[in-house]
Amino acid sequence: MEHIASYIQEHQQRFINELIELLKIPSVSADSAYSQDVWNCAEAVQKSLQDAGCDVTEICETPGYPVVYGEKIIDVSLPTVLIYGHYDVQPADPLNLWDTEPFDPVIRNTEIHPEGAIFARGACDDKGQMYMHVKAVELMIATNQLPCNVKFMIEGEEEVGSANLSWFIERNHDKLKNDVILISDTGMIAKDVPSITTGLRGLSYVEVEVTGPNRDLHSGLYGGAVANPINILTKMIASLHDENNHITVPGFYDKVEELSAKERAAMAEAPFSLENYKKALDINDVYGEKGYSTNERNSIRPTLDVNGIWGGYIGEGAKTVIASKAYAKISMRLVPDQDWKEITELFQKHFESIAPEAVKVKVKPHHGGQAYVTPIDSMEYQAASKAYEETFGKTPIPQRSGGSIPIVALFEKELQSKTILMGFGLDSDAIHSPNEHFGVWNYLKGIETIPYFFKHFTELSKS
Repeated sequence: MEHIASYIQEHQQRFINELIELLKIPSVSADSAYSQDVWNCAEAVQKSLQDAGCDVTEICETPGYPVVYGEKIIDVSLPTVLIYGHYDVQPADPLNLWDTEPFDPVIRNTEIHPEGAIFARGACDDKGQMYMHVKAVELMIATNQLPCNVKFMIEGEEEVGSANLSWFIERNHDKLKNDVILISDTGMIAKDVPSITTGLRGLSYVEVEVTGPNRDLHSGLYGGAVANPINILTKMIASLHDENNHITVPGFYDKVEELSAKERAAMAEAPFSLENYKKALDINDVYGEKGYSTNERNSIRPTLDVNGIWGGYIGEGAKTVIASKAYAKISMRLVPDQDWKEITELFQKHFESIAPEAVKVKVKPHHGGQAYVTPIDSMEYQAASKAYEETFGKTPIPQRSGGSIPIVALFEKELQSKTILMGFGLDSDAIHSPNEHFGVWNYLKGIETIPYFFKHFTELSKS
């Protein structure tokens, strides 16, 4: 494909500036205080699709936040690529741990990104990666190199479980008809080691509540005589793993596939430095399920983690109380064949069963999704591999991710099409954390690589 590099070079500052403006919008879907900002961001995404050259753009309402749709149909006989992304972002908390304001983007040089990285909430997850596709499509249209049809489906609820995306998809099968779904909401091993994500873990997310007395009590008058919900909750949570960090929920592992020694050996060939991993996280050692490597623990094994815990008095100074209630948010990352609804039920039954009579327990399911694995011998995967080979000069490594994109399994069920995950982020980009960032090099490299996927997918579709 001609003129890709020159077009990017000519317009790269505009590409960066446009992304910065998008990152200024605090589109936090989890917090209703930002509701108008989420809608404002949807409008900004729609305008970007118009400016890129889409012939049709729409803000499609759902029972929640809208889906932004766009399309450029050049010939109905040609294949169609459906691009999925999301414009909502995680909350920025804790704000005091950010070096700069989360919605006032700045570019700073880092050891990994000496050419600069954009620091802002959503920079990598997923505004920066989603916007690569908008600019790649603009490039192809502007240079008359769009080889097939393209559609966009950009949602505003991914960070809260895509609660209404299935509602939208079920009502828009014809609108969303495609030959492949392309997503950039994952990462790659390193800037010089391209990789394609071939597996995603599923997810079950719950909130638990432990209630003791009907009000907060004086810890001197009542301490030792009634159950302390915070003490009880921490004991219950601690019991969810055994001495080998194996999850103790009965039935949890019943459907977990044990990978063969050959498959595990292939995974181990991916470049990985345990020392660099520990250094980057400032930890003395890794920690996890006995019998598995770090890369296996965070990709092919299920997990159970507390994401938040609270109760009682946490303000300045002292307040000697036994809290009436204690709470925790818990996520379970799941592997293929584990059904998230079944796992949620198993967790609820077990957690309620281990509570002492002195307290009452509630388990509130939030959201979840199924795991997903894509074959590496498919036409879609081969097109992605050839695209990376053209821009990186080397064959990408297939890699399973520890993250979850629950809607990928939904896409295959409802739209009957495969998904390809071409991520350009890095593990060090601090997604969901303070100081999230996305390398300028990675952003522009994504814009350069995506058109080659269109090229090779179109060519392979004809063969």
